[in-house]
This record gives sequence, C-alpha cells and structure tokens, in this order.
Amino acid sequence: MRSLEQKLKDHASPVAMLQNAQTGRYQFPVPAEFTNWIEEQKSWRESAALLDQSFHMTDLYVKGPDALKLVSDLAVNSFANFGRNKAKQIVCVSHEGHVIGDAIIFGLEDDEFNIVGRPVLPNWIQFHAETGGYDVTVERDERSLDNPDKPRKTYRYEVQGPNALKILEKVNEGGPLTTKFFNMGEITIAGCKARTLSHGMGGAQGLELWGPVADGPKVKAAILEAGREFGLKQAGARAYSTAAAESGWVPSPLPAIFTGEKIKPYREWLTEKSFEAISSLGGSLQSERIEDYYLTPWDLDYGRVVKFDHDFIGRAALEKMAAGPHRRKVTLVWDRADVLDVFGGMMEDGLAPKYMEMPGAYYATHPYDRVQAGGKDVGISIAPVFSSNEKAWISLAILPEANAATGSEVSVVWGEPDGGTLKPMVERHRQVNVRATVHPWPIHEASRQHYRSQT
Repeated sequence: MRSLEQKLKDHASPVAMLQNAQTGRYQFPVPAEFTNWIEEQKSWRESAALLDQSFHMTDLYVKGPDALKLVSDLAVNSFANFGRNKAKQIVCVSHEGHVIGDAIIFGLEDDEFNIVGRPVLPNWIQFHAETGGYDVTVERDERSLDNPDKPRKTYRYEVQGPNALKILEKVNEGGPLTTKFFNMGEITIAGCKARTLSHGMGGAQGLELWGPVADGPKVKAAILEAGREFGLKQAGARAYSTAAAESGWVPSPLPAIFTGEKIKPYREWLTEKSFEAISSLGGSLQSERIEDYYLTPWDLDYGRVVKFDHDFIGRAALEKMAAGPHRRKVTLVWDRADVLDVFGGMMEDGLAPKYMEMPGAYYATHPYDRVQAGGKDVGISIAPVFSSNEKAWISLAILPEANAATGSEVSVVWGEPDGGTLKPMVERHRQVNVRATVHPWPIHEASRQHYRSQT
C-alpha cells in the first residue's frame, strides 16, 4: 500500500487534499440516541450518564524495559513519577513544537502502558517503538471503525454526574470506589473485576472503568439496573459528540505532520489509508498554508504540562516559544438572534447558510472556523455544539490575549467560502457572521472548580 507521503504528491497541497476529503466528522459507533439527546446531555449535569467508550478509540499497548523511556522521549509532559496505577494525558509535538496530538496513557504496570485515544498518538508512538531501537513490544487494538469484524480487547465505560458515585456504590462488590484524581484502582461489579480511573465530568465525581470485553454486557446490565432509581441515562452518539465542547477539551487539532523533512520518515511509514491521510478539514478557515492550522501546546492550554526536566522531540522549539506571547483557549457563546437567523435563512429564497446540525454542527474531522474582531481575523473556533445544559450554541476558540477576556465580543464566520468544498456532507451554502461572547472553559462553573478535586 502507498504511503501518506506518496498520496500527498497527488494533490496540489496538503490543504487541498484534506479540505476535499470524502470523510466526515469523527464518528462514535454507538446508537445515536437511547432516549433523546436533550435529556441525555442533561443527565451528566442533573443525574448520571453512562457513556460507552468501548468502540471509538484506538488502544496501543506498549510493554518492555524501555516503555517509560519511549513515552518520555516523545511527551512534552514529565513521566518522572509514572508507573502502575497512574494515568495522565500525554501530549506530543513535532520537531518544530506544534501539537501532533494527545491521548490518555494508563500505567497498567511499571513497564506496561496503554495509550487510548484517536488513532493519531497511537500511530506516532508505534512508529517510534518500531523504528527507534527501543526494547519494547506493541499490541494494537483498533477502534471498531477500522476493524469492525474484530471484537475489542476491553470494554470501557464512564459513569458521570452528581449521582454517579451513588450508583457505583450500589454495584461495587469490592475495592476502593475512588482514588486520587487520575489515579487508578480496581473494583468488582457483577462478579467481574474492573480497573478504574478517577475523574469527574459536569462538576461531580465520576469513574471510568474497563475490563475484558466478555465482561462488558454483564457489567453494563448491573450498572443500568442500579441506576434506575438515580435517573441514569445512556448517552448516545449525538449527546456524546457535544461533551468535549462543554468540558473544554479540543478533540480535533490537526496533527502537525504534513510538512517538515525531519518528520518525512513518519509520513512514509503512515499509509494512504491511515487516519491522518483520510481525515477531512472543514470550516471557514481556508488558508493555502497547512502550517496555519498547526497549534502550539499553549493554544490548547497544555503549556501548563510542558516540563523541561527531560529531553523530548520538540523540546528546543518549545523552549524558544515558552516566553510567549501565547494565544488562549476560551469558550464562545454564540448570539441567539444570529443563530436563529441561520436557521431562518433555510426557509427563505436563495442560497441558505450552512446547516447547523443539532446538537453537533461540525462536519469535518478537523473543524476550523475563523473568528473576527473589528472585521479582522483574530483566531479560530472549533466544534460548535448546542448545549441543552447552557441553553445555547457554544464552541471552543483560540484567541490572542487582547480578545480572550471574559465578556469580549467577537464573531464567527460560519460556513465555507465559494459555496463550500467538495466534501459530500457540505451542501451548497453561503457564509454568514455569527456574533459571540467570550466565556471561560469549561463553561460550567462547577466543572472549573471541582474537576481535579476528586479524592
């Protein structure tokens, strides 16, 4: 099979390839709704939600004497005290200091880790494991979209919301229910042992748990039965697609791999069917330079985890960037009247604005919309969604300090220019401006105050 590097040569530019890719937004292969997406959204704030993460993420298992050295050599964050029953977000950058991606890494043992997330970081880490001379073995458990006929190795559930711990207390047959924030433990449910990760969502304590895939149905049935009296709802794909914007996590930074000689061997290792090669780029940001879509750790608020206590790919570049200036990640609340005009335009003669699908209006793997202030471009908006909890359309944005203060007014250019690109999910439409107001992230105050307080 041809490589990504070879595929790029078939196109005028990486941007041209990605903007007209035939794939859509990132998919969650679970039912769209179990009840209705509005109440499913509200459940992680008002009662409890069960989110099934068993299918949409890639798992990469790395084991061996050099496992810790491998991830430390690639990550901007420190692994000085990492090992069994520890977990953390792992962030990797290119040689030029731009974000390749992030994932969650679980310390199964001191020399065995599981990297879980979109395929981007599993790909990057596997490449270095295989080509960097490390004494490790890797095992890959593909997300269901890439290997639909093969069962997953594990199930993975999250129980989140103000009633989450009440439900888990009812089903727990052994083991500490929670540990310190982002530490791991073990519990038993329906006679099945599961490993756990403590973290919260929606301003309340919660738990992520996983175990052998054969145990999944039995564990889920026990949780659902126990959750009836506490208002537990299963969250389907439609509600789940909005969780990132509410929580303030940017799930879709474009991997900074499409340019640069130092990273060319990686593009030659990736195939033309890899996630990076078939992903789509959408939105009103239409630059001819792929570098204009690259982000720094500070853009995503990962500057706080950059640690120069170890050598890693991109360290020299980040040391030069560290002093700033830096852009900031914020939440945008879109203007109600302007949003209503977008929907109203669909019922008028002439070319309508781009349809804002509810509850998630992004239509590409990597959605990038222009943000303007005073008629000039100042930043980007990512992944607009409708939040029933906020009763508003919101998105995440990356803005310079001058425009990032809470209460600042900006506008989002909604829709692609010239009627839209050739992506099949983009109907012919016209661009419009939607006013927006800057808010903190996550937008929910309790989430900002209590997310890392779990004990």
